[in-house]
Amino acid sequence: MRILVQKFGGTSLSSSEAREKVISHIRRELDNGYRLVVVVSAMGRKGDPYATDTLLDLIASGGGSLPSREQDLLLSCGEIISASMLCSLLQKVSVSSVVLTGAQAGFRTDSQYGNARILDIVPTRVLEELERYDVVIVTGFQGQNQLGDFTTLGRGGSDTSATALGAALHAEMVDIYTDVDGILTADPRIVEDAKPLEYVSYAEICNMAHQGAKVIHPRAVEIAMQSGIPVRVRSTFSQSEGTLVANPEGFKDVQIGIVDRYVTGIAYVANVTQIKVESSGKVADNLQLKVFKAMAENAISVDFINVTPSGAVYTVFDSDAVKARSVLEGLGYEPEILSGCAKVSVIGGGINGVPGIMARIVEALTEQNIQILQSADSNTTIWVLVNKEDMVQALRALHAKFELGK
Repeated sequence: MRILVQKFGGTSLSSSEAREKVISHIRRELDNGYRLVVVVSAMGRKGDPYATDTLLDLIASGGGSLPSREQDLLLSCGEIISASMLCSLLQKVSVSSVVLTGAQAGFRTDSQYGNARILDIVPTRVLEELERYDVVIVTGFQGQNQLGDFTTLGRGGSDTSATALGAALHAEMVDIYTDVDGILTADPRIVEDAKPLEYVSYAEICNMAHQGAKVIHPRAVEIAMQSGIPVRVRSTFSQSEGTLVANPEGFKDVQIGIVDRYVTGIAYVANVTQIKVESSGKVADNLQLKVFKAMAENAISVDFINVTPSGAVYTVFDSDAVKARSVLEGLGYEPEILSGCAKVSVIGGGINGVPGIMARIVEALTEQNIQILQSADSNTTIWVLVNKEDMVQALRALHAKFELGK
């Protein structure tokens, strides 16, 4: 049995026109000989009747006191409505289909309501239904804990459902359909000459997703990378092949390109605050331990961390800055706070070991009189922190410097 997993996001199901495109993609792959597992998100975005954010607003309007277990029960309704709608449309065009919830599809999770982790997938029912139906529709974003309760997987959970199910079923491919034509070299709303990428490695797209690219969730990429299953990011509204995400050896005839291309794309995270904490002495007295333990205990996410013998520099989201300052002052420190920053990332599988990449980054930003507040690097990414007011110009300058628009 040749199995293909397709995942359709909220915008792919939000209108009758979009749903017609979804049906066409399903019928095309059935004609290609695949048995299909289709994972769906809730229809639409905030403001649309059954979108996840709309359901969250419903809770807020009721006082916002719904327990997390019951909140997951409510949020699971969005995907169930999407799946039922799609089943009806497929029946209308004589494509046999069946709907399974995440639990029925075999998703077993922990009990961290709102952000559950997948412990195991037992897709026995999915395989049985594939013998009887052309399409098995699975509600994304949800699973079941050991108590039998509905759980949700957090933001991007339907992407995670799709790649995890693809791995469990040993599918040939997972197709993630969205409202953009694959993965681009930069955000096209900011960089006008951003270009679609034909292929990226798991490591590159994982870094792009972690650093602000919204096309696919990083948890989904990590699962695909661990299992080695190829992923295509495609547009619901075209027949384009989109962007292939795989190990470099999976690119076959484009292998030369992956060697020659040092930088793949530019990403960003806006609205972050830089925090500097210094010891009064030459050497910090367990300062780093006290600081980062206090951040963890107060559920403050930290990023962009530089540690020195006498202190630490790191970033938090702007929304956590006031709380972080209060916590640090409670420890007796006098933190230096710089709000309104942005983290800009230069990402590429060919960066490691290549001289001159950082020099070109500094050159591009210096030419635009953009101050670098902090920097760090890994095998596939170089990060720079800039003032948020310089972010747009920084993205455009770096995109041009590495000739990503060509």
